[in-house]
Amino acid sequence: MSEWRFFPACYTMTSISAAQTRTQQHRQQFPALANKSYFNYGGQGPMPQTAIDAIIASQEYIQHNGPFSSQVNAWITQETEKTRQAIATELNAPPETITLTEDVTVGCNIALWGIDWQAKDHILLSDCEHPGVIATTQEIARRFGVEVSTCPLMATLNEGDPAAVIAQHLTPRTRLVVISHILWNTGQVLPVDKIAQVCRKHQGDRPVQILVDAAQSVGLLPLNLTQLGADFYAFTGHKWMCGPAGVGGLYVRPEALQGTDNYPPLQPTFIGWRSIVMNSKGQPQEWQPDGRRYEVATSAFPQYAGLRAAIATHQQWGTAESRYQQICQLSQYLWQRLNELSDIICLRHAPPQAGLVSFQLKDRSSSHAKLVQFLESQRLMTRTLIDPSCVRACVHYFTLPSEIDRLIEGIEQYCQQN
Repeated sequence: MSEWRFFPACYTMTSISAAQTRTQQHRQQFPALANKSYFNYGGQGPMPQTAIDAIIASQEYIQHNGPFSSQVNAWITQETEKTRQAIATELNAPPETITLTEDVTVGCNIALWGIDWQAKDHILLSDCEHPGVIATTQEIARRFGVEVSTCPLMATLNEGDPAAVIAQHLTPRTRLVVISHILWNTGQVLPVDKIAQVCRKHQGDRPVQILVDAAQSVGLLPLNLTQLGADFYAFTGHKWMCGPAGVGGLYVRPEALQGTDNYPPLQPTFIGWRSIVMNSKGQPQEWQPDGRRYEVATSAFPQYAGLRAAIATHQQWGTAESRYQQICQLSQYLWQRLNELSDIICLRHAPPQAGLVSFQLKDRSSSHAKLVQFLESQRLMTRTLIDPSCVRACVHYFTLPSEIDRLIEGIEQYCQQN
């Protein structure tokens, strides 16, 4: 299979060979890629060996020096702040705006429950949000008499303006818009900056804030959270960052954290010794002045070193922008190959904007699970989604074109047999 359909025409054969050699060498740092073709980065990314080693070394350090010794406690403080700084640097945000969490859902819960809800307030969701977030808003509605509604962003995958759709669904009582930066089911990238502008301009009873589920964007998109405009941006390190499960974060815009004349401060949802400043008697005195106020207590601190090592591994390959461009080229190649198959329909009619490519079997929606099972038996890892019913394949910047070709061959084989 010729690689010219994937690489830009300006590439020479020498540059193609050099790029593939570089990628092959980089992939050797990910032991999970040695025996499979992996297309599940949107679910969980494989860790580089450096991350695994960093976690083991951290555990050994803790046990060697005493899990609750003064030396280890000081080390934990240093590890926490180094991790906060590493995340902040990658996301172009001040370290004080970053709260360390376990995952996206915890970050979303901090933001959702920290708002001072009043009866008849309104939460606007897109129709592509994760069930965990939907369930949380439903419980808030039950407890506080808040109205929750959805707007049809799924229909804008191939045409339409998501920001305009959201504007049409804002009400005088809207207080929070909940969206995903990249829709986990269709792979659409939402214009968060434009949506933020729409919300800021909206004239209602109170200002409209924005919570972004960033499960699919951190580690994939080049980000500048300072400029993006989101009030709350919840993310994880175990998907596109390829870090360990159990470490994530929440960005809280300074105006949302401290509060202004128009914005009340976001209150802590979970409370523990990490979120408070204690007096000389060890009693709680006030909240921490920054993102630490939303943190709780003991965490899996050795995982922090693993996430930093994963971030460093990606940075060794190239900038966030260069990694994103590589992802887009690879996802376009996958999309093009899928469109060559007579039994396949891609959800998106144009090349993808990110690394998630969702597709359907023509007239065989009930067979998506069987297709994924068949592909996994061939060591090709994808997944099914319920709404819309489809198969999702994810490519990272170190995915090989030859892996995409094997995936296509696997789909062809399944279709011929069924």
